[in-house]
Amino acid sequence: MELVWLQDFVALAETGNFSRAAELRHVTQPAFSRRIRSLEKWVGAQLFDRTANGATLTAAGQRFRADAERLVQQALSLREETRAVASREFRTLRFAVTQTLSFTFFPGWMRDFGQRTDFGEIQLNTGSLVVCQQMLERGQVHFLVGHRHGESDDTLPGDEYPSRVVGQDRLVAVSGVDENAAPFWSAKGDAGKTAPYLGYSADSGLGRILSSLRATERLRRSQHPVVTSHLAAALVPMVRAGHGIAWLPFSLIESELKAGHLVPVLSEDEEIALEVCLFRCATPLTPAAERFWDLFGNEDGSA
Repeated sequence: MELVWLQDFVALAETGNFSRAAELRHVTQPAFSRRIRSLEKWVGAQLFDRTANGATLTAAGQRFRADAERLVQQALSLREETRAVASREFRTLRFAVTQTLSFTFFPGWMRDFGQRTDFGEIQLNTGSLVVCQQMLERGQVHFLVGHRHGESDDTLPGDEYPSRVVGQDRLVAVSGVDENAAPFWSAKGDAGKTAPYLGYSADSGLGRILSSLRATERLRRSQHPVVTSHLAAALVPMVRAGHGIAWLPFSLIESELKAGHLVPVLSEDEEIALEVCLFRCATPLTPAAERFWDLFGNEDGSA
């Protein structure tokens, strides 16, 4: 059974005239008549009495009409709703954003672009770097937003996953302070006591960066930090409470530093510069995603 048969039926039931109904349906009368016969064959009952004066509904036709008009309307509404969903989906931009950047960098970044461009829905997925990479590799998202350091080689292969730099950040080694505003810990330790190190799990992008940089050995006296987390935000209260020293993104702790709740334990030249990068698959994306990608400058040469 085809939807056009139901639409033909409704037109004939309303007009009672094959010629007029065929005209309304923009089809020749012979073709229209064939489609009505096909519908009756599918139903298994005669729906119209044909006379020289036109066509009238049989009892079966009257029963069929009771739901046919509703079915036509539901089918057309379903089609329009489905097209609307498909259109929104076609314009949707799907991002996988590492958790720290999802509430430090991403909101303001999206606000800035929202003021200049008209994209559809923004779908935000967050997780550790490993989770975000898996979403990108599986095609579940168009883009990945994460930190990267130039000396760290633990990145997605650039030939398969191009990237563009969209922001800057840095890692700062910090300690909490006591009631006298004195740091709980120094980078050298106190009285021969090594400062406890609060680190990142293997799934963390920041952890991967730090593990690849020799400069951080000054703080990583042990290969087994006293606390590990894949989420930098989870380490902030631990540092504030005096449990140890941690490398934390400046974007995350800027207000804590200004308020004096956290203090650097190394000089500024020992901070670790980071790039905030936008990654994608090399394969073609949706037109909306490609337009978003084109908003950024030239592809950086390191990825």
